[in-house]
Amino acid sequence: MSAPVPEPRPLLEVRGLVKHFPVRGGFLSGEVDQVHAVNGVSFSIAPGETLGLVGESGCGKSTTGRCVLRLIEPTSGEVWFDGREVTAMDRAQLRGAARDMQIIFQDPYASLNPRMTVGAIIGEALVIHKLAKTRQEHEARVMELLRIVGLHPDHARRYPHEFSGGQRQRIGIARALAVSPRLIICDEPVSALDVSIQAQVINLLEDLQAQFGLTYLFVAHDLSVVEHISDRIAVMYLGRIVEVAPARELYTSPKHPYSEALLSAVPIPDPSLKRKRIVLQGDVPSPLNPPAGCHFHPRCPRAMARCATEAPLLREVAPGRMAACHLND
Repeated sequence: MSAPVPEPRPLLEVRGLVKHFPVRGGFLSGEVDQVHAVNGVSFSIAPGETLGLVGESGCGKSTTGRCVLRLIEPTSGEVWFDGREVTAMDRAQLRGAARDMQIIFQDPYASLNPRMTVGAIIGEALVIHKLAKTRQEHEARVMELLRIVGLHPDHARRYPHEFSGGQRQRIGIARALAVSPRLIICDEPVSALDVSIQAQVINLLEDLQAQFGLTYLFVAHDLSVVEHISDRIAVMYLGRIVEVAPARELYTSPKHPYSEALLSAVPIPDPSLKRKRIVLQGDVPSPLNPPAGCHFHPRCPRAMARCATEAPLLREVAPGRMAACHLND
């Protein structure tokens, strides 16, 4: 009998990530409160995998992604990339790690410097990391990146304002690819684009993943966007992950009431199929003063008395599935 094949070590592992933003006020502008943006988030991503991170606006998804790269310094917790602790790196070590971890920003209109040509934008990282020995090598790499993302090499001499939103996002993708990263944080990369363009960009990201063996953390607020690109999906609510599951299983049988509510709002293309819409009562509580116990209990249609006082742990409720809900006890 052959020995079982060990699972590969995660490329990215996040442990107990916390980010609180100070709120200042008063005569001396001292700290008067804190925004609890991320509260103890943990997850891992295997090499070549796509983890979708979804939830309503303001739940802490983008903050989590930026804390992973230390574009925002986390309050506490650990981030490990390929066995190295990113949260313990100094500035020089972090610059070296930036070659392996890149980000595609949400807004293709604000994330590109309007004073720089497309060629300069894409080639900037090549200069910073000294990846091109000659000017000819630098220009050849920029032209190659433009072709890879479906743009013409002549576009290198033009400026961002001359392009559409979808083309600008392709430029952002080319910029992220310039240093040959292993992990890319996709921070809502299609939310600012038309629906028809969204599909093109997602297909491009899938093709690039297959071509270069990329690993993605794909942040989105719409479950329908991450359905096809994600291997697993983590659902986030008010700074906490409430469910993690393989994409297909999450869509067919969610284990958390919040996941059920999100899925009920996803349109079904087949008119013969009906899905009961779950309308959540009230608004998302303020991260300045999140509810005690389960953060979701004030809006949960199935809340119990213990939900108001006891925060459920994110634990395995089925093979490969995790949920933070007392209903699974």
